[in-house]
Amino acid sequence: MKLRKLVTQVEEVRSEMGHPVQPPARRALAAAVIANPFAGAFTDDLSELIEMGEALGELLGTEALAALGGAPIEGYGKAALVGENGELEHAAALLHPKLGAPLRAVIGGGKALVPSSKAIGRAGEILDVPLGHKDAAYVRSHFDAMRIRINDAPRPGEIVVAVALQQHGRPQPRVGGLTQDQITGADGLR
Repeated sequence: MKLRKLVTQVEEVRSEMGHPVQPPARRALAAAVIANPFAGAFTDDLSELIEMGEALGELLGTEALAALGGAPIEGYGKAALVGENGELEHAAALLHPKLGAPLRAVIGGGKALVPSSKAIGRAGEILDVPLGHKDAAYVRSHFDAMRIRINDAPRPGEIVVAVALQQHGRPQPRVGGLTQDQITGADGLR
């Protein structure tokens, strides 16, 4: 894997609409800018990207967790933005077959599907990384996203791959539904 750049960002919301957020809602995102080995060419065998996804799950999970000081994690998400000389399937190869298992290992588990998004775009475009609870997909308080914009990435032959982690759900959640203390964790849904 040819890694050009690693970007990490942390957000901590302490107040929402003038109301204190207790505990503060903390989340972090780590993104890698990598060369796309298949830029400009079609290939049926995407195993090289699949293997990169496995390595990125560990690397980006470790970076994001460190940015949060190693605190317990309640939610996660992943996303990829492919430069113009690539295709959407390149993002799928990075994100889906192998990225999730090492990410879960870094944060100490997770039964729910890791929410994901993928897109094709130019340098400086926004990449939204969806977030959801790590053990129960139906916990609405954790439906969220983090955004990242890297001014010089992805270049046409690159891919931006990102992982986001959250310590808590949204600040001041109040739309109902399953709450964290109601999770059974049996199936990754509830």
